[in-house]
Amino acid sequence: MMSERHMTPQLLRVLFVSAMAVVVSGCSMMQTESFTFQADMPENFTINPVAYYASTSGDLCSSKNPIQSEQPIGARPVEFKLPLRETAKGCSMVLTNVVLHIEGQWGKRELDMSLQRAGLSIRDEPTENLRPFPVSGPLVFQGQCQWFFRTVGSKRFIRKILQCRALDTNGVVQKSLAGGALQRDQLAGKTVKLVLSVADKEEPYYNGWWLETPKGWKACTGLWGTNNEEPCVKPYKFIKSFKMSDGRDCTVYPNCTE
Repeated sequence: MMSERHMTPQLLRVLFVSAMAVVVSGCSMMQTESFTFQADMPENFTINPVAYYASTSGDLCSSKNPIQSEQPIGARPVEFKLPLRETAKGCSMVLTNVVLHIEGQWGKRELDMSLQRAGLSIRDEPTENLRPFPVSGPLVFQGQCQWFFRTVGSKRFIRKILQCRALDTNGVVQKSLAGGALQRDQLAGKTVKLVLSVADKEEPYYNGWWLETPKGWKACTGLWGTNNEEPCVKPYKFIKSFKMSDGRDCTVYPNCTE
């Protein structure tokens, strides 16, 4: 074996470059054991992934890992790196699904928000629901969020409820949650993207409890003899007023006054 004192500067440089190449190669191999998740979110929306892992050997071990974005707050699209494997307490685990926690802010107050979920499921075997990755660029899932409104409490404050559903390739809203299924052996080093939009028109949370007029939506009452919103029946009766989150007394939504 050559002693250290017989190594020339040129030989040392060669050995150093070779060692660095091995390190870089090893890092690259580690990086391909993950995939990138991106999300294009509407204004005033945020998304936070939680990755779930299960044992590969049948052991009773699992874990969940909230994933943090390394991008600045407010960056678009938001981006996360999702490891495909994880080891905890000596247990080797693989990614099984990702729950995407969506928060939409509809008002100025901290409580003026609503939560929804989307998801990515990781499959080992191909199924009819699996979409292949394109030749280039990310695999894109489309979704649409819908705001629903209702009144709550004795003062009948307006509240909004968020619902997010998948869109098919023709842009038609589906019953399933936004997101989709992915095949594990296709994921390493790839990018998956969720693109969310918001429906142009808000809808009543209870179908048939509000009547749409040229001035706006009016909340029906009278069926059960209360002062709150109830199913619309003829002859129509309407609640005298409800409150916006800013405290205004209104008779129609969203215009407030007729």
